[in-house]
Amino acid sequence: MKNIEIEADEKYRTIFDNAGDAIFIHDKDGKILSANKTASLQYGYTREEFLSMSVSMLDTDDEQKYIHERFNELILNGAVNFETTSLRKDNTVFNNNVNVKQINWNNQPAFLSICRDITARKETENRLKESEMRFKALHAASFGGIAIHDKGFILECNQGLADMTGYSTDELMGMDGLLLIAEQSRSAVMNNIVSEYEKPYEAVGLRKNGEEYPLRLSARMVPYKGKQVRTVEFRDITEQKQTELALAAEKERLNVTLASIGDGVITTDIKGNITMLNKAAENLTGWDSLAALGQPLQTVFNIVNEHTKQKCINPVERVLNNNKIIDLESNTSLTAKDNHEIIIEYSGAPIHDKERKIIGVVLVFRDMTQKKKLDDSIQRSQKLESIGLLAGGIAHDFNNLLGCIFGYLELALDETTQKDVSTFLMEALSSINRARGLTQQLLTFSKGGAPVKKSDNLFPFIQKTVQFALSGTKVSSRFEIDKKLWQCDYDKNQIGQVFENLTINATQAMPHGGTIAFSANNISLKENEYISLAAGNYVKLSIKDQGTGIPKEFLPRIFDPYYTTKTNSHGLGLTTCYSIIKRHNGFIDVESQTGIGTTFNIFLPAHIQKDTSPKKETSKKHSGKGTFLVMDDEKGIRNIIKLVLESYGYTVVEKEKGEDAIEFFKAELEENRTLSGMIFDLTIPGGMGGRDAIGEIRKLDSATPVYAASGYSDDPIMSNPKKFGFNASIIKPFSMTELSALLENNVKS
Repeated sequence: MKNIEIEADEKYRTIFDNAGDAIFIHDKDGKILSANKTASLQYGYTREEFLSMSVSMLDTDDEQKYIHERFNELILNGAVNFETTSLRKDNTVFNNNVNVKQINWNNQPAFLSICRDITARKETENRLKESEMRFKALHAASFGGIAIHDKGFILECNQGLADMTGYSTDELMGMDGLLLIAEQSRSAVMNNIVSEYEKPYEAVGLRKNGEEYPLRLSARMVPYKGKQVRTVEFRDITEQKQTELALAAEKERLNVTLASIGDGVITTDIKGNITMLNKAAENLTGWDSLAALGQPLQTVFNIVNEHTKQKCINPVERVLNNNKIIDLESNTSLTAKDNHEIIIEYSGAPIHDKERKIIGVVLVFRDMTQKKKLDDSIQRSQKLESIGLLAGGIAHDFNNLLGCIFGYLELALDETTQKDVSTFLMEALSSINRARGLTQQLLTFSKGGAPVKKSDNLFPFIQKTVQFALSGTKVSSRFEIDKKLWQCDYDKNQIGQVFENLTINATQAMPHGGTIAFSANNISLKENEYISLAAGNYVKLSIKDQGTGIPKEFLPRIFDPYYTTKTNSHGLGLTTCYSIIKRHNGFIDVESQTGIGTTFNIFLPAHIQKDTSPKKETSKKHSGKGTFLVMDDEKGIRNIIKLVLESYGYTVVEKEKGEDAIEFFKAELEENRTLSGMIFDLTIPGGMGGRDAIGEIRKLDSATPVYAASGYSDDPIMSNPKKFGFNASIIKPFSMTELSALLENNVKS
């Protein structure tokens, strides 16, 4: 029997020592009576140390009062289970689950305490609690609505969903989530639930009050309480949609603006590839915007220097290198897709994102072809006007000299009876006439070239002029004339000179012969339709040759005075043409291709003015009697006019200034003597000229013939002398025949 007890005791000891939990046997005061091996491992004390300790020494100070309360409770109830924190020998703390039962130990009441280390479990529980708290915090703090549902029925939701939908959280719990979706979106949402679709998508939400709103849903499958359910985020995107609509409207306004402006606009990315082309840019480059997208800028925006034809630096590179707006560039030629060229100016600027990082470049450019032509025309006009002032002064003085030479030669020719002398004098007069023609061309583009215009048909006058100029050449002419061509107000002599010069130029450009094509037709121009011309009716005349053409670099200068590419040419032909057409309120321009030919286009205003009767012409030498007053500041001119008038039978009185002429005329009137006529030079440097003197004369007498003489034919007195008190006018230098005709038609008999 004793052996059985010993054997049982050994089994008990084996179980006691190898138990997985720490086991203590202690009395009611907590004094430890026995402890197993696990207790030593768990607390760090030896068994001998335990026997000198109380169980209260294994608990933290905060726990001891609680433990004693538990013992008192244990005494009353016989057993207790509680959790506490225990203290190891090394003062480390761990979580402990203590199960205490009252037992009989050696025939004495005692307590069996089984202590289980629950530190790992507590840590897991704490992590779960923290995770749950974080989830609840995020759940509550989300600006969007969050719901967990199973087959559409809501299991959990946050306050955000309640705020968004207008339901309370209690109302939402257990609700069919499809009731939060507008009717038109329910089918699509249900399909996504069934298919477990997990990408964001848009739908139309439905609030409790029936209001619909744009909604974005994001869902995914998650484990929840042992099964797979679906969590959904509801996002009200009303503001986003409003922003998108505003951006779309702004983009549309931008597109309309870009399409409406006349400037071309191109945008590129950082690599210089095109990202946008507006309508004006399409028209200027010839590229469709869809075809241009993604193309390198140089492919569409092909630019070279207008003069050197060298390729320009890529403007995108210039902008990116400088990171700033580049200045307007002029003298740049853009070659369009169809290979035609236009002159442009452009500017470029970087495009920045919100971090001020360059993300591309914008170019703005405009067609400057017409403006450049206008600028060239203005510069040409200013140049001609400046040179014309000088030329007019020189021509005026030269005309005075020619007038003297002309007169003396004619007088000598009239007096001589020697045949050889007459021949020499005739040749000299012929040379003087050519010199006179040269000064007349100088005066035409100076202040001395105002046309004396009459309303008349241009044809057959121009055709006869052209055919005369072509006489004896290898060049033929072809005319295409509108049968109902409008009349023009023009000076026959000047317009004849224009077509004679242009015909001669065309002939010289075709040394081996060819055909000059002349055309004339009526056109009506609107405002700003054609450079340098006002709106109105015009006759357009074109002269096209088959000659060598004019090199492009020479075209801007062909109307400049004394500029010529020909030998034995004074360079005034085209200058004169330009000045004549301009003084007719018209315009002349030129188109030319080397090796193909040249075309001059002339525009003359077409409107009818009342015709005037032609003056009576005569070739009979004039004769008269009485006294003639000649007023001119040039002594040589006075002398020659005096000799000519005396040859007609007049007595001549010479005066240098208008004041002297008026005094002489007054004296003659006081003596009751009349004059046969007076010739006044209009301009007297440093004194009164004819334009002022005539007013004083007409105050005294309105019957005596007074004639205006001037080398400046642009003076309105020369084209309309009667309006200013004169009977007629004569342009210096003039021949005896011209003076004779003037007197024969106007002088008092």
